Amino acid sequence: MKPSETIYGIHAVRFMLERHPDRVIRVRLAQSRDDPRAREIEQLAERRERPVERVDVHALRQQLGDVAHQGVTAEIAALPSWSEDALLESLQSARAPVLLALDGVQDPHNLGACLRTADACGALAVIVPKDRAAQLTPAARKVAAGAAETTPVVSVTNLVRTLKLLKEAGLWIVGADASAEKPAREVDLTGPVVLVLGAEGSGLRQLTRQNCDFLVSLPQRGAVESLNVSVAAAMLLYEALRQRQSA
Repeated sequence: MKPSETIYGIHAVRFMLERHPDRVIRVRLAQSRDDPRAREIEQLAERRERPVERVDVHALRQQLGDVAHQGVTAEIAALPSWSEDALLESLQSARAPVLLALDGVQDPHNLGACLRTADACGALAVIVPKDRAAQLTPAARKVAAGAAETTPVVSVTNLVRTLKLLKEAGLWIVGADASAEKPAREVDLTGPVVLVLGAEGSGLRQLTRQNCDFLVSLPQRGAVESLNVSVAAAMLLYEALRQRQSA
């Protein structure tokens, strides 16, 4: 039997029904939801010949916990996860790839937001450590709004080791650091690069910093010391995209 995962939220479930209906095992809707958006999900599932169950909202809360599920959830067939080897193999056919590495980001909402921007900017994959870091949970999937189905998340045992392997494969490692003297716009991001961002609050670990080819900062004029990691990731990804489009 293939492994399955749970997703929730209007956007995440609609995306799967529209783009990957063959992977949707069943849809569950709260009995209390009888509004146009819920009926749209129900009709879409019926057109795609996916079973729909009406369940008590308490059953959804029991299944998912205290999350903003919007009364909509689905069980889907899980995609095979990318390993470190699969990531390295994918580089052979990628032209000037952009990868995003998150050094211990804890909040699944931040991971989901990073995934959404990574997908928008054409990143090949998002790399996260297996331990002490957010993984691809239903909460991350909800925020990603479908990007988790298009941009692989590669969970690695040792992030520094993976960065060294990527450097050996010809990628430049560019770390974001608020104290860096060189702004991101002054570093060439048009070639094969790994953009590395640190954890909320603490930033990049020292060993990660030491394995970066460049440390770059993002423009700030306000009084707040640092940006939210998902905002910083978006700014850096779009700077890479801007440079590539200009080139």
